[in-house]
Amino acid sequence: MPRIRNPRSGSMQFWPRVRSKRHYARVRYHPRGKNVNLTGFAGYKAGMTHILFNDSRKNSPSKGELVSFPVTVIECPPLKVYGVRFYKQSNLGKRVATEVLAKSDKELSRKIPTVKKTTDMAKLNFADYSEIRLLVYTQPKLTGIGKKKPEIFEIALGGSVEEQFTFAKENISKEISVKDIFKVGQQVDIHAITKGKGFSGAIKRFGIHRTSHRSEKGIRTAGSLGGWKGQGHFMYRVPAPGKMGFHQRTEFNKLILKIGSTPEEINPDGGFVKYGNVKNDFILIKGGVAGSVNRIVRFNIASRPNPKFEGFVPEIKMISTESKQGK
Repeated sequence: MPRIRNPRSGSMQFWPRVRSKRHYARVRYHPRGKNVNLTGFAGYKAGMTHILFNDSRKNSPSKGELVSFPVTVIECPPLKVYGVRFYKQSNLGKRVATEVLAKSDKELSRKIPTVKKTTDMAKLNFADYSEIRLLVYTQPKLTGIGKKKPEIFEIALGGSVEEQFTFAKENISKEISVKDIFKVGQQVDIHAITKGKGFSGAIKRFGIHRTSHRSEKGIRTAGSLGGWKGQGHFMYRVPAPGKMGFHQRTEFNKLILKIGSTPEEINPDGGFVKYGNVKNDFILIKGGVAGSVNRIVRFNIASRPNPKFEGFVPEIKMISTESKQGK
């Protein structure tokens, strides 16, 4: 049987492979929901476990059987609405026309200067704007990760502009829970920053093979850098060593298997490794999620959901709480 060859598995889709500027993702595309509500949320990655549930998918090979799936636990303390952004349509796309900010509390002042003057939303007319979004911030103080400085980001709203204006006016300075936005069986797009792996060689970074034992020079390097002599540089497509990891990545159509508010159901004996116990609302995402433990993960409603999983609500029989310490 011939040897399977895969000399260049590094994807050119993500180039240049630069490190992210911050530890939480910047979302540039916001799917528009039909109902007026937030189109996304955020939480902190606690770790992984596994569940057992009855497979009720129509065309599944294991239909009617008890199957096991790995799941990622994301702790989701309530988000607090910090401000409202009003957008106007221009020749260059949507541009921020004005902002309405609420008074910042003690935790928010760790991140940005304290707001002294606030604008009354009653003086604004929603008909003058094309879209309204919310500025929200997290509350890591409610978790056990030992962090107080929040993250601030923007989340879009569904519905018409009039509905967005009413929703923003009613919820400014208030808390919003993940249970009010998502439901079990819904598909979401995960936006996260991957684990940082430091300076890595070309074999680990791009998946090239070791060169032949008859090679004149390096073994764990590319066979040729191309025609770089006389030019002063070589082509960027040549696999070369460099910094790897800590990149922003998006995973599409991740399935929510459970949304709960009783942490005792999922906390393992001794707590999650390098995280501790979950104390707030949580969600279980099918499979793995990018990023390290303790890192914030953003998730939005799916931009292109897979119809195969529409209406699928698993009947969970068991959630493993076996200790993960020492593993």
